[in-house]
Amino acid sequence: MNRVLFSAKRPDWATPPELVPPGVDLDVCATAENAKAPRFFTPEQDGLVQPWNARHAWCNPPYGRGVGAWLAKGHEEVNSGRCVRVTYLLPARTDTRWFHEYVWGHDARVVFLRGRVRFVGAPAPAPFPSMLVTL
Repeated sequence: MNRVLFSAKRPDWATPPELVPPGVDLDVCATAENAKAPRFFTPEQDGLVQPWNARHAWCNPPYGRGVGAWLAKGHEEVNSGRCVRVTYLLPARTDTRWFHEYVWGHDARVVFLRGRVRFVGAPAPAPFPSMLVTL
């Protein structure tokens, strides 16, 4: 098993471009090298404290304990009207607190991806299933 992919030790694996929906205009959790939108927030800018102000934001957050904070922020931005829609690439961990608090039963669109995602530059596919969640 590839423990680097399973852990949060490498938080910047790039999303395969074919998973990013068309029309994304803000990547809230990116670097200059892996951004999927013309506008993006780097770790130094911290997308969790910025207003998102977007039609369609994209978020592939670090897959550690902070996933729930990114989902909470997305709900806040959509509910406030600062963001129309947010799509996330997330591990399909339906047993987590964040899945039940922010995804399941919250008018989120969930698409479970077939197979395992191979992140750009990763030596092997992720050792977990993934999903796209749109708020």
